[in-house]
Amino acid sequence: MTANDSSKQDNDDQDRAVDSEFTSTPHATDLDLNARPYGVYECQDCNNVVLTMQDVEGGMTCHGEPMVEITDWEMDVQPPDLRQVLLDAFGLPKMGLDICLCVIGEGPVSPSELAETLDYDRSTIRRYLNELVDVGLLQKSQLNREEGGFVNVYHSVDLDRMRRETLVGFYVWAGEAAALIEQANLTKADYLSEDHSDGLQEVFWKEFEERTDS
Repeated sequence: MTANDSSKQDNDDQDRAVDSEFTSTPHATDLDLNARPYGVYECQDCNNVVLTMQDVEGGMTCHGEPMVEITDWEMDVQPPDLRQVLLDAFGLPKMGLDICLCVIGEGPVSPSELAETLDYDRSTIRRYLNELVDVGLLQKSQLNREEGGFVNVYHSVDLDRMRRETLVGFYVWAGEAAALIEQANLTKADYLSEDHSDGLQEVFWKEFEERTDS
C-alpha cells in the first residue's frame, strides 16, 4: 500500500466514523409532527413560515389565504437538549437551572439556605440568583429578622408569567437565529450571482465575522 493509499484509507475510516456517529443519533425527522405539541405552517404564496404552540382552529392564514401545515421535511436536524436550549437562549447552565428550580420548589429562600441545600458555593449562588432576577424568572425581596435587620430572599414569579416570558424570550432568540440562517442563504445566493476571487467558504465566514464585529 502506498502513502497515498494509506492516507485515503485513513480519510475513509474517519468519514465512516462520522457517518456512524450521525446515523446512530436520533433525528428530529424521526418525529411524527402530527403528534407534537406545536405546529409549523407555510404560506404557499410567499416564504413565510410560522411556528405555533397552540392548536389553531381553522388553521393559520397569510395574505388572507390558508397556510399549509408542514408534516415532513428533508433536512435532518438534531433534537434539542433542554440544557443546551436554556444555555443558548438565556445563558442559563444546569447550575443556574438547579438554583431556579430549588427557589420555585422551596421559596422564598435565602442564598445561604440555597447553598446548604444544593452544596454550591455562596458566591456562585448569589451570582446566578442575580442573573435569574435580571432574566425575569425570580424575584428578590427583603425579610425582616426577629433579632433585627433583614435578609434577602428569593422567590418565583407567577408561573403563568414565567411561561409567557420564557416562551417569548425563546421566540426572540429563535427569530434572531432564523435571521442569521436567512442571511446565510442570501450570502450564498449573492456569491453565485457575482464574481469573487475568493472561495465561498472564505466570503461566507468573512461576511459573518464583519457582522459579529459590528
